[in-house]
Amino acid sequence: MVTAITNARVFDGERVRAETTVLLDGTRIAAIGGETPAGADVVDASGATLMPGLIDSHVHTSDDALALALRFGVTTELEMQGMYTKGFREHLLGDDSVADVRSSGFGITPPGGHPSELLPEDFEPGGHGEPDAGESGSGERDSGDSGHGEQQDHGPAPLMPFSSTPAEAVGFIPQLIAAGSDYIKFMVDDGSVEGHPGLPMLDQATLTAGVAEAHRHGMLTIAHTLTVEATRMAIEAGIDGFAHLFMDQPHTDEIIGLIAASGAFVAPCVVLNASMTGITGSDLADDPRVGSRLTPAWSETLRSSYNRYPQGRLEDVLASVKALHDAGVDLLAGTDAAPMPLPFLGGMIHGASVHHELQYLVRAGLTPVQALRAATLTPARRFGLTDRGRIAEGLRADLLLVDGDPTTTIADTLNLRAVWRRGTLTRLAA
Repeated sequence: MVTAITNARVFDGERVRAETTVLLDGTRIAAIGGETPAGADVVDASGATLMPGLIDSHVHTSDDALALALRFGVTTELEMQGMYTKGFREHLLGDDSVADVRSSGFGITPPGGHPSELLPEDFEPGGHGEPDAGESGSGERDSGDSGHGEQQDHGPAPLMPFSSTPAEAVGFIPQLIAAGSDYIKFMVDDGSVEGHPGLPMLDQATLTAGVAEAHRHGMLTIAHTLTVEATRMAIEAGIDGFAHLFMDQPHTDEIIGLIAASGAFVAPCVVLNASMTGITGSDLADDPRVGSRLTPAWSETLRSSYNRYPQGRLEDVLASVKALHDAGVDLLAGTDAAPMPLPFLGGMIHGASVHHELQYLVRAGLTPVQALRAATLTPARRFGLTDRGRIAEGLRADLLLVDGDPTTTIADTLNLRAVWRRGTLTRLAA
C-alpha cells in the first residue's frame, strides 16, 4: 500500500523543501513531490511539518524505554553503554512499536572506574531491569537476566571490558566487535563531576592504544568526558566523538580549537549537565504535551535530577555549545536518559528529553533548523546510518509529523501528530 502524506511543510533533515507531498511505499520513501497515485492511503498534513524521525545520540535503554521514545517521535536511539548490541536486539528488528537502536555495548573503563560510582550502596534492582545497562552501573549480571523489563534472555552475558593497561584495552577491541558493538566507547572520568573524585581512570597510554586499535578495525570511537582535561586526553588519543560536553569550567579558545581541529563531533547532552547542577525537568513535565504521555514513574523521574555537581553553571555549558557550533563542530542531540524510571538518575527521560535538548540548543544560539539537524541529518552521517536522518527517495520511512513549524519555533516539535517507523504509522495526537 502506498501512503501519500500531502499538504505538508517538508523539512528533509537539512532544509525546508518546496514539495509538499511525500510518498511512502512499504518501509521506504518512494518519492518527494509528484502526483498522489490512485488508491493511495492519503494523510492530509495541512498545517503540519513532516521531518525525519528524531535520533537520540546518547541513551541507556530498554524495551519499555524504546517504546516511550517512539511515542515522542524518536525513531532511533544510540546506546552509549548497555545491552543492545547486534545479537541482543534481534527480537526488536521487526517491531515497529519501538525505536530502532544501535549500541556500543559496555565501555572500556578500569575496574572500579566510572560508572560504578553512580548506584547508591543500598540500591536493590528487584531482579529485572537493573540499571547496569546504562551509565548507572557496570556490574556483570547473570546470563539469564536481559535487564530490559520482563522480556526473556536474548543471549549471553555482556562483555565487560575492564582495562588498566594498553594491552588490555587493545585485547578487548576485537572481543567487543565480535560481541556485536556498533562503535567503541571509552570512559575517561575521574569521578570529580559525579561527586566521587579519585575514581580509577584510563591513563593516556591505555586510551590512546585502545582508540588506535579500534580505528585499525574500522570502528568509530566515542569518549565519555565531563572535564576539560579528559577532553584533552581524548583528543590526543584521536577520538572520533564525544558523548558529553565538559562542565567543570568555562570553555577556552584553546579547547574549542582543539576539538574543532580534531574533527570530532560532540553530543553535549545539555539536559544531563543541567540535571547534574540540580535543574529538574519539571517545566517539561508540566507541559501537557509531555505530561499527558508519561506514567507516574517516568513523570517522577523527569521531575528529579542528578544534582551531583551543584557548583556547575548551565550558562557556561550553553556558551560552550555556542562556541563549538561557531567553530564548525558537528553537534548531536543526546539526552543520557537511563533505561528505566529512577529518580536519582532523573531530569531527563526517553523521547521527551530530545525535544528539551533541541530547546537548549536553540537557547545556546543555534537556529531551529540547525538544532533539528543535530537530531536528524548530522547523527545519521556521523554514525554511518546512511538509510535514515533525511527525507529522500529510497531511505527508510522513519518520519515525524508535528503541527506548526519547528523550523522557526523549536517548541513546535512537541506538537506531535504522527510517527512512522519503517512506514508503520503510529498516531500521536491526543
